[in-house]
Amino acid sequence: MKKWMFLLVSLFTMQVAMADNDKPITFEQLPASAQTFIKQNFPDAKVAFVKMEKEFLDASYDVVFINGDKVEFDKKGNWKDINCRRMTVPQAVVPAKIQEFVKSNYPEAKVIKIEKDRYEYEVKLTNFWELTFDTSFNLIDMDNDND
Repeated sequence: MKKWMFLLVSLFTMQVAMADNDKPITFEQLPASAQTFIKQNFPDAKVAFVKMEKEFLDASYDVVFINGDKVEFDKKGNWKDINCRRMTVPQAVVPAKIQEFVKSNYPEAKVIKIEKDRYEYEVKLTNFWELTFDTSFNLIDMDNDND
């Protein structure tokens, strides 16, 4: 029993120690694909800082621009989350089928946030609608966050 308790306490301590492993890095220390993505899609944006977040078995990178916009990348340099406060998400990043859906259903709205994972895309629009698409770009959920 004491061994199990010791093991649990050790694991908990290790998780707490690893939880806050954010480390500032230079732009050049980003994976090459992330650097290329930023240069192509945010050519005029000035980078405020870049940080690497180390987790137990994974890592991610955050690039924050001076205007407050932010892009998060996985350990390979693939974008996971783009959050724009001052501009809109570059059209080249938004999948064509999502662009078509937004244009035909919300012609005045622009994409200000897009997040993807293995199962879905979440898109936030300037008109406060939040849309969720599966990986085949079928709309699976929508919510208006204008409370």
